[in-house]
Order: sequence, then structure tokens, then C-alpha cells
Amino acid sequence: MADAEIIAIGSELLTPQKVDTNSLYLTDQLNALGVEVVRKTVVGDERERLMDTILSAASRCQIMVLTGGLGPTEDDLTRDAVASALGRTLVFDQAICDQIEARFRRFGRTMSEINRRQAYLVEGAEILANERGTAPGQWIENDGVVFMLLPGPPNELKPMFERQCLPRLEKVLPAQAIRARQFRCVGIPESDLDQLISPVYKQYPAVATTILAVSGEIHVHLRARCPNADAAEALVAEVAAKIEPLLGDRIYSRNGDSLEKVVGDLLLARRAHLSVAESATGGLLGGRITNVPGSSNYFLGGFVTYSEEMKTKLLGVPPEMLVEHTAVSEPVAKAMAEGARARTGADYGLSITGYAGPDGEKIGLVFIGLAAPDSSEARRVQFPGNREWVRAFSINTALDMLRRKLQAE
Repeated sequence: MADAEIIAIGSELLTPQKVDTNSLYLTDQLNALGVEVVRKTVVGDERERLMDTILSAASRCQIMVLTGGLGPTEDDLTRDAVASALGRTLVFDQAICDQIEARFRRFGRTMSEINRRQAYLVEGAEILANERGTAPGQWIENDGVVFMLLPGPPNELKPMFERQCLPRLEKVLPAQAIRARQFRCVGIPESDLDQLISPVYKQYPAVATTILAVSGEIHVHLRARCPNADAAEALVAEVAAKIEPLLGDRIYSRNGDSLEKVVGDLLLARRAHLSVAESATGGLLGGRITNVPGSSNYFLGGFVTYSEEMKTKLLGVPPEMLVEHTAVSEPVAKAMAEGARARTGADYGLSITGYAGPDGEKIGLVFIGLAAPDSSEARRVQFPGNREWVRAFSINTALDMLRRKLQAE
């Protein structure tokens, strides 16, 4: 089965100001064809280094996608490097040059002499027409390896790949398919989750299992590649069916939906409304909830009550409760949730109060309150890490607390 490598070319991609998003798009497109992307490399504008990278990749893979470096300037070296690596010459194509010149005229401009560089093709290459720019792409087959030279701007690369590369790939690729499953979980450390499911996935070396810690969540990815879609689907489904019962209600999503989307869907299904009260998270919980389009159908609003005075004035937390228990306590978390619910007329109120840090002895101590139509509760949790992590874990725990409540009703 065919594997692919992607080489992103451009010194700007090695700086913190520029991110290579083309590789994410290309990986998704290639995976849909059953092609596994086994390596991605970013190379600066240096001819010898680029040649070495091309030769090295060509020794390992059957499909190589090179992005960028097809412009008209001296540092656009992709054509030259590929030609040298393959032992081929560069051939000037007058028809391409005429097309580039005509494009400039349509915009009322005169083509610069340096744009002639874009009319050079690697000997034996097929032209990939560029509908949105001046740099044509190139398709080359050499010793069983397919080379695709694509422009760097995404608005040029994407239509070129979809309309010209995909049909060619479908003709040359062997039969293969990738199928995947994803479980998104909260409420379990990464190491504990791995210990729980590793006895299963170790029995299936043909299924790639990846466990990722993502902002206080754990994502489990299962991928199977087989000669056909039915075989890949059956294999990944078999593994997923054995892992899912082990994770149980820690799984909040099986289709990639975010935790806030899952909670929103549960609220919508019940025609219920939610409001929040935040201290330690400073509005981030409300921000997560409203990340979901259409959240106004179930989210009424929130209170950011950083001071004790605001907890009393806006949420009705009794001053004596604050004196007796402090603002970071179970009774106050419960009172904050109840106050948010009462003052907005929501069905559910959710609150967070705690010590996010970075200073103090009690960093990571958080209380989460939940007020529902039938009862109120609060939960004490202790999170590790810095301020950012404490806040992220707090939000996930609060949303998951509400999820479990809604699913139990």
C-alpha cells in the first residue's frame, strides 16, 4: 500500500510567524484515498538541503507532495531542486509563459522578466494548471514515485489538488482504504486510560492506536488501513467494540464533537436553559459554551464575580457564608450556581470558584457547583499544573458534571 510524505518549502515556515496549514489539508485528502502520510518535513530555501530531503523521502515513500517554492524569485528553488535530485533538466515552456503574461494583462499589469522562471518544467513533467495564480504545478512520475509540486498559497493549492491531482492519484493508487474511530474522554488521567485499554489494542498491531492529552481531555484515535473499506471498517469496529465498555461513561463523544457541543445538544433535547457563574475561570466557561453556533437557544448568560462583593451583589451569596467558609468552598460554589439559576430563570446553573494561581499554597483547589431543578450539589477537585491548565481542567470538569446530570435524567 502506498505511503506519502509532505515537504513544505519556505524559510518563513521555520519562523513563529508562519504556520504550515497546507499539510493538514493534504493529509486529510490523502487519508480519504487510503494513503497514510508517514512524515512531514519543513525545509528552508536552501537548494542542497532541499535536494537531500527529496532524495531521502523518495527512498521511503511512493507519493511525495512538495508545497511552495514555485514563485518567480531567486529563493523559489523547488523546480531546480527536484530536477537536480531526479537527474533531469529544466525545460522552458513558451505556452506557460504566454498564459502567465496574459494573466498579467487581464489585471492591467506588465509581466516582469523574472516571472519567466515559472514557465520552466522539470523534464517529463505534466502541467497542473493554476486557476488562481501564476505558478503552475507539476506532476512527475519517477522510479515508482509520484511527485506533486504544488504552489504554497492555500487558495491556489487546494483547487489544484482537488481538480487535477486527485483524479490522477485515483488512477495510479492501489486498492486501499483507511477507517477511523475516535473516543473523547474526560475524568481519567492519560496513564490510567492507557493502562485500562492497552491489553486490547496490543492484540491488534494492524490498528494504529493513539492516545492524546488535549487541554484536560483524553482523545483515543483508532485507525485501520486495509485493501478495501469494508475490511478496514470491520477491523477498527472490532477494536472499538472492545475498548468502549472499558471507558464507559468517561466517553462523552464518539464522532469528534466537543464537550460543549455535546452538553448543548443535551440541553436542546430537553428544551432546557443554562446560566453560569465564574470566579477562577473569569468568563472562559461561558466562552466555551458560546463557541457552539446556536448556543443562544439554550445559554442565557453568565456572571463573572471575581470579588466577594460581586458574589453577594450579583448572585446573592450570603456575606456570612463567605466569612465562615471563604469564597473558595463547597457552600459558596453551590450558592453561586443557585444564584445564577435563580437570577436568570435558567433550568440549570453551573459555577466555578477556585485558586488558579500562579501564587499561593492552594493552587489548583477548585469547587464546581451545579444547580438543577430538583437539587444542588458541589464538587471539590484538585488540579495539577499552571494557571492555564487549572482553568482548562475546571471548565472540562464543570461541563462534564452537567453532561452526566443531563444524561442521568
